[in-house]
Amino acid sequence: MENKKKIVILGGGPNRIGQGIEFDYCCVHAVFALKDDGFETIMINCNPETVSTDYDTSDKLYFEPLTFEDVMSILEKEDPMGVIVQFGGQTPLNLSVPLKNAGVRILGTSSDSIDRAEDRERFKQMLKKLKLRQPDNGTVVTFEKAKKVAKEIGYPVLVRPSYVLGGRAMELIYDEVALERFMKKAVDASPERPILIDKYLEDAIEIDVDAVADGEKCIICGIMEHIEEAGIHSGDSACTIPPFSLSDEIVKKIKENTYALAKELKVIGLMNIQFAIKNDMVYVLEVNPRASRTVPFVSKATGVPWAKIAARVMAGKTLEMLGITKEVTIDHIAVKEAVFPFNRFPGVDPVLGPEMKSTGEVMGIDTDFGRAFAKSQIAAGGALPLKGKVFISVKDKDKRSIVLVAKKLADMGFEIIATHGTANVLSKSGIKTTHIFKVHEGRPNVVDLIKNREINLIINTPAAEEKTQSDNISIRGVGVMYNIPYITTISGAQAAVNGIESMLKGEMTVKSLQEYHETPKK
Repeated sequence: MENKKKIVILGGGPNRIGQGIEFDYCCVHAVFALKDDGFETIMINCNPETVSTDYDTSDKLYFEPLTFEDVMSILEKEDPMGVIVQFGGQTPLNLSVPLKNAGVRILGTSSDSIDRAEDRERFKQMLKKLKLRQPDNGTVVTFEKAKKVAKEIGYPVLVRPSYVLGGRAMELIYDEVALERFMKKAVDASPERPILIDKYLEDAIEIDVDAVADGEKCIICGIMEHIEEAGIHSGDSACTIPPFSLSDEIVKKIKENTYALAKELKVIGLMNIQFAIKNDMVYVLEVNPRASRTVPFVSKATGVPWAKIAARVMAGKTLEMLGITKEVTIDHIAVKEAVFPFNRFPGVDPVLGPEMKSTGEVMGIDTDFGRAFAKSQIAAGGALPLKGKVFISVKDKDKRSIVLVAKKLADMGFEIIATHGTANVLSKSGIKTTHIFKVHEGRPNVVDLIKNREINLIINTPAAEEKTQSDNISIRGVGVMYNIPYITTISGAQAAVNGIESMLKGEMTVKSLQEYHETPKK
């Protein structure tokens, strides 16, 4: 053991929303790969719930907090050839610049490149240099400046404190009153840090890309299309690999943008990029030159252990040496769905937004998108019904889009129940609909039906008006309590209809991951 080269891997620390077990998966895979390559592996982490802190995972385990002082005292004692910071999420990533300044060798992407992607102004300059698009944005510290920037950009805007985990305190703001309220709260939460304001791209498709690079060559591990629209935190959104609605032209543009960013940032190891597609334009939302929470999902969907490959690249191998020379294409469809803890918190509104709420994730896999989506819903504990009553109530903006969804459900034999506004639209479109009271209009209302277990599926998109909002919150809250599948976005409703349709067509089949990956990859 004495003459082996040592590599230190920094873990993710305690699990919390926004940073969880996915990063531990990456750390453990890195340890396994480096051990196989003859390195002595040293793990620094402080979470007893994880595999990385098992006594037999790494050669040495330091169960210590991930602070600069604690890490430095271990590094002085061990004197490793380098440290890996990009596998443990945001916590170790925040240590990359202080460690580099203290003379520590960071393996993989340089701390300067990490800072270029994290620092809003440097990031803006880089996108300008590469001629890549990003939504209009600004950085502010005071409400006065925020008001000016929001006016220039145009509402709605997405606002958030910088350097937070899982989109904490991030909000979608539609007017100045809400902006003032947010600024008071945000400055209290993070007084020293600037507040980031971005133009919110309404009804945009969000895309996540994971890639691995060796400083020269970049290979895309997977392109994931989110089922929920942009504006819902990527950790909460269901997503599918390969993408199900993008044209070849858009996919080509996404790949070109990814290669350009990897080259400019001289990425060595993993990288995650979030894009938004609106009116066939590709916007770069953010770039993370590190492992992301989607790595385990992409690895399982494609049958390639990407974290192991990234670890070997960081330790000095090229992608070519590892036999990774072209992108993997798969013949099946994998859907990742988030798992939420709402049933543990009676009365909590399960509507999704830019702040992350999920506490886990599951995967459905099949050769057909509908069946893969349906499997993911069963695994997440919200199995889709095959018959019964569907309650529909959507905001005005969604009324046109819901018609097709409701028509398909009616054609499949479901009984449609809707509140006044939605029922009128559906009836005019020739869909047989039963009217029901909103909660504040009288009884029997939809909450009574849910409590009587007469509703099998809820489709309810949130509206901004206060009276309607409290109605919607009580509907969704009771739905969660009675374990009825609920959907809060139109895109989610369309996917659910696809899933129900596929299940009604034929039996579900079960196949192991290994069987899906047995067929030779193209």
